[in-house]
Amino acid sequence: MALHALHQYPSASELPRWLLTGMLSGAVSVLVFEQAALRLLGLLGLGHVLLLWPLVVWGGAWGVLLAAALGRLSGKRLILAAAALGATVPTLVALVLVAPLHGQPVVTGVVPLAILVAGVVNGAWGLGTGTGLALFGRR
Repeated sequence: MALHALHQYPSASELPRWLLTGMLSGAVSVLVFEQAALRLLGLLGLGHVLLLWPLVVWGGAWGVLLAAALGRLSGKRLILAAAALGATVPTLVALVLVAPLHGQPVVTGVVPLAILVAGVVNGAWGLGTGTGLALFGRR
């Protein structure tokens, strides 16, 4: 395993740029990657259109958290880790914490297809956010 993909966590002078890049990458990823995944799933009859602008705001907020969590990675490792975390963490938070707040069953009543669709859409968001961080996050 090559260690050249691991870096020091962004220095104090680089941290604001890194977190801002995470926020912007997360927001743009909702518009590009997540919407593309939703459209493809919609063609298969599996997805539906969601309210866009609240998702952009949350995509930016999650992007900051993702940047903070993955600050030591770069390149392909960063992108793959972002896709994996994007597919799991926001999906679990939505299914376990957010759904009950909206009067929906926890984990969508254990409907595997709904869980799969959420993971694919959020994984696409993570892929886009990680790509943005990899391309624009460091000098």
